[in-house]
Amino acid sequence: MKITIRLIVSLTLVVALVAVGSSFYQVREERIRLASDLERRVVLLAESLRESVIPLIRSGSNDKLDRLVERFGNRQRLQGIAIYDHQSKVLASTPDLKTKISRSSSRIVNALTGNEAVSAFLKDEGGKTYLFAFPLVHEKEVVGVLALFHDASYIDVRLMEIWKQNLARFLILALLVVAITVLVVRWSITGPIAQIAAWIRDLRMGRAKYVKPSPRQDLLDPLISEVSHMAKSLAMARGEAEEEAKLRAQADSLWTPGRLKEHMRMELGEEKLFLVSNREPYMHTKEGRLVKCIVPAGGLVTALDPVMRVCDGLWIAHGSGDADREMVDADDKIRVPPEEPAYTLKRIWLTKEEEDGYYYGFSNEGLWPLCHITHTRPVFRLDDWSHYRKVNERFAEALLAEIAGEKSPLVLVQDYHFALLPQLVKKERPDAKVALFWHIPWPNPEAYGICPWHQEILLGMLGADIMGFHIQFHCNNFLESVDRFLESKINWEQFSVTRGDHTTSIKPFPISVAMESSRSDTAAAGEAASKEQLLKESGIPAEFLGVGVDRIDYTKGIPERFRAIERFLEKHPEFMERFVFVELGAPSRTHVKRYRDLMTEIEEMVEKINWRFQTGKWKPILFLKAHHSHAAIAPFYKACDVCMVTSLHDGMNMVAKEFVASRDDEEGVLILSQFTGASRELKDAVIVNPYDIEEMADAIHLSLTMDPGERSGRMKRMRSTVKEHNIYRWAGNLIADLARLRLPDTTV
Repeated sequence: MKITIRLIVSLTLVVALVAVGSSFYQVREERIRLASDLERRVVLLAESLRESVIPLIRSGSNDKLDRLVERFGNRQRLQGIAIYDHQSKVLASTPDLKTKISRSSSRIVNALTGNEAVSAFLKDEGGKTYLFAFPLVHEKEVVGVLALFHDASYIDVRLMEIWKQNLARFLILALLVVAITVLVVRWSITGPIAQIAAWIRDLRMGRAKYVKPSPRQDLLDPLISEVSHMAKSLAMARGEAEEEAKLRAQADSLWTPGRLKEHMRMELGEEKLFLVSNREPYMHTKEGRLVKCIVPAGGLVTALDPVMRVCDGLWIAHGSGDADREMVDADDKIRVPPEEPAYTLKRIWLTKEEEDGYYYGFSNEGLWPLCHITHTRPVFRLDDWSHYRKVNERFAEALLAEIAGEKSPLVLVQDYHFALLPQLVKKERPDAKVALFWHIPWPNPEAYGICPWHQEILLGMLGADIMGFHIQFHCNNFLESVDRFLESKINWEQFSVTRGDHTTSIKPFPISVAMESSRSDTAAAGEAASKEQLLKESGIPAEFLGVGVDRIDYTKGIPERFRAIERFLEKHPEFMERFVFVELGAPSRTHVKRYRDLMTEIEEMVEKINWRFQTGKWKPILFLKAHHSHAAIAPFYKACDVCMVTSLHDGMNMVAKEFVASRDDEEGVLILSQFTGASRELKDAVIVNPYDIEEMADAIHLSLTMDPGERSGRMKRMRSTVKEHNIYRWAGNLIADLARLRLPDTTV
C-alpha cells in the first residue's frame, strides 16, 4: 500500500508541475496575442481618424470635433475618444472619460513631446483600459494628440478562463493517474508478488510441487527467474533429502545428483576436473536475430554437468553451433550454464576439411564400423588419419595450456574421437591423472587388426591411467588386442597393462540414465498423452503400439526390425489392423554415402511392407523421420506396448534404459538385442538375436500376448536395476577412481 501511495503522490506532483508550467506558458502567449491584436485594431482606427481630425484642429472647429468623437466613441469595446491640442488641452472627448483623462495626462504629454505613439494599460474600478495616444503631425509640426480609450477587461476574463480550464484538466488527469496507477501496481506488481509469495509458502510447507509461476507482465521476470531457480534447488534438495532418508531406512544406497555432488566434493576437494569431448555441453544457435542456448541430447551432459559445477572445472569441446563464436571471450571461453554459471567451456574451432577428415572420415567411416561388428566395411584414408592426428594434437595443446599451472591435474577424455589424446598429454605432463572412456564397443583382435594404424591407436589409448568401457567383454577384447599387437605386460587378474613405468587399468563402467530426467520429460510432454491420442494424431487406428527410437545408423538393426514386423504379420494375421509400429528415426551423417544408402533402404522397405499389408487407414509401420526431442519421444515410451531395441552391435544403448526409466506405470515390454551392453543388465527384457528374423517375430507376439502379471514383474525388476545403476553412479565411480589414483613420483 505504501508504494502505491508514494507512486500516486509522485505522479500527481509531476502532473501538477507540468500543468502549472504549461498553463503559465499558455497564459503568457495568450496575453501577448490578445494585446497585439488589440493594439493592431486601435492603430488602424487611429490612422483612419487622423486625416479627419488634423484639419478640424487647425481650423478650430470644436463642434465638428465633438460630433466626430460622438460618432466614433460608441463602437464595440471602444470606451471613448479624446482630442488634445498642442498644449495638451482637451478639445473634445467622449462623455464619462473625465477620470480616465485625468489619469492619462502624463502619457499625453509624453506623446506630444516625444512625437511618438504611447500605449498603456490603465486600471480602475471599472476594470482594465487600454490607452493609445497618437500624435497628430502636420508638416512636421505636432498640432495635437488623438487618444483612444479601449476596454481591455476581456483579456483578463479570457486568461482566467484558461486557468479554470487547465485546472479542470489537471483534476481529471490526476484522477486518471491515480486510477491507472492503482490498477497497474495491482496488476503488475502487488498481484504477481502475492502470487509468488503464496507459491513460495506452499513450496516451503510442502503443499505444492515445483511449477514455475506465470507472471502477468514481464516487469518481474528477472526476480521470477532467480526465485524459480532457488525454489527449484530447494525443492530438489528436499526431495533428495527425503529420498536419502528413505534409503537409509531401507539400508540402501541410491545415487542422486545431490549425492554425486557431495561425493565429488569429498573426492576432488579443491581440485578441478578437465574434461575433453567432441560434443559440447551447451551450444549457441541462431533463431532469426536471437541467439538461443541449447543442451545437445545425450547422457554425457546429464552425468558430467553436475560434476563440473561442483569443481568449477573446464570442459574443452568442438564449437559446432552457428552462434558459438559470437558468445565466447578472447580465449574462446564462456561460463556455463547461462542461467547459473558454474564452470568454464572452452571451444575449439575446426575447419570444414578438419571436421570432414577427423570426425566424418576417420572417426565415423573408420573407427565406428571397425568397432561395431555389423559387417560394414571400414574406410581408412591417409588424409583422414592425418586430420585425426592433427585435431587430437590441437585439443592436446589446448588442454596442456589450461593445466600448465595445475599440480597433478585430473583429465577425463570422452570417446573414440580422441584415442591419441591421452598419450599426447602424458608425454608432456606425466603427473596428470588421465582417464579415457570409450562409449562404443571394442572388437576382437582379428577385426581390430585390419586398421592400418592399430598400434598407434593402442599406444595413444594406453597413455591413459584408466581405460573405461561399458562392459567387461569389451575390456577383455581390448586386452587381447594389446596382447596381440604390442609388447607389454598384461596383468589378467588386475586387468591392467604396463609399458615401461606406466600402468593402465582397464575397467568396466556401465553408463546409464537418470530416472528423474525421464520423469520430467514425460511430465513436460504431458503424462495424459495416451496411445489413442498418439495414434489419432497419425491417423492410424490400432489396438497395440510398438515403438523404436534410433539415430539412423547401420548398427541399429532397423531393416532387420522391419523384416521381423513383416514376418510377425505373416505368422499372425490376426494382428493386422490391430498392431502398428512407430519408428522415431533421427537422420545422421547424411552426407556419408553409407548413411544415405541406409536411409533409402529403410524408406523403400517401409513403403514395400505398408503396400503389402495396408488396408483403409491402417498400415503396419509409421516412419517419423526427424530430430525428435526427449519431450516428443516420452509420450511414445509411455504409451507403447512394446519397445524394440535391435542393435546389431552396441556399446550400451541408452534407448533401452530410457524406455525402462519412463515406465513408472510398470507396463510395457522391452525387446532387446543380445549384442547390446544393456542386455547384460536388463535381463528381464525379451532378449533376441537381431539377425534371427523368426526369433524376433516370435518375440513381438510373445510381448503382445504376455500375461499382465509377468509383464509388470519384468518391468519392475528392470526399473529397479536402472534406478540403482544410474548415470550418477557411473560418473561417481569413474571420477572417484581417477581422483584416487596414486601415480609414481615424476619429474615434469
